[in-house]
Amino acid sequence: MHTNPVIEPIPYLSNNIIAIEVLRLDQIHPVVSGNKWYKLRYYIKEAMDLHAKTIASFGGPYSNHLVALAYAAQINGLNSIGYVRSNEGEPITPSLQEAVSYGMRLIHLGRSNFQEKKTELLNQTVNGAHETFFIDEGGYGMLGAKGASTIIRDWDQSNNTKTLIENPIHIYDYIICAVGTGTMIAGMINAASSHQNIVGIPVLKNEGSIQNEILNLVANKDSKFELLHDFHQGGYAKTTPEQIEFMNRLWDHAKVPTDIVYTGKVFYAVEKLLQQKYFNPNSKVLLIHSGGLQGNRSLEKGVLHY
Repeated sequence: MHTNPVIEPIPYLSNNIIAIEVLRLDQIHPVVSGNKWYKLRYYIKEAMDLHAKTIASFGGPYSNHLVALAYAAQINGLNSIGYVRSNEGEPITPSLQEAVSYGMRLIHLGRSNFQEKKTELLNQTVNGAHETFFIDEGGYGMLGAKGASTIIRDWDQSNNTKTLIENPIHIYDYIICAVGTGTMIAGMINAASSHQNIVGIPVLKNEGSIQNEILNLVANKDSKFELLHDFHQGGYAKTTPEQIEFMNRLWDHAKVPTDIVYTGKVFYAVEKLLQQKYFNPNSKVLLIHSGGLQGNRSLEKGVLHY
């Protein structure tokens, strides 16, 4: 696992008063990509400390999380189960096929009562050997946020000479990331310096509970962070022609691949925020490329340039 990802400037998105740079978490591993490894690291350790034989979690048909979990479980000698938000008999997606190739057993919970069934399974007790260790969807939870906080802490302590800049993450005025379950941004908030503005781009539409879900994982409830709800492009895994056009432009000019579910929305949001003069003059902005291009598999071939 390459745990010292590089930070790259993005001149294409920057201007003469705002410097935009990106933390390339997508480069740390070809399968356990981006924030997934960080969010899973302490769950995997906990499962092994408890001598669990199987690790299980939840996700949709294009879940980056389930693919990463299947691979991480396999290399650590654990069985894995993926409880999927889909119905038995539906065509299996390439993402789920990949998870199965890493040994994951899929169980379809359906769509209508998925949350209720998930809650029931999460309430099962994990004790001793031969038990199944459950992780909430997307790695949500205190251990997930603890792992996500090491995105900042590990980088700051790594003295990574391969990066294109020499300064640690704490020099940035803004840190921006996608928000799904809220686990990653909670880790960002917990690890950030007091002067930094943490900005989240929720990828779900009408996500009224996400603020509290984040606060449940934040050590200091008075920490500064802002959620911008206008960039979801219609909802989870939804996209627009404008977003696709932007993702292609970003690739053509900066060679940064993004996905329609998470990172494409974050980078697109930053372009719009620059146009709206959202950032204070002379600010340094760090985007977190949280990895995972699984969602793009739902697009027809040729829609994206990469």
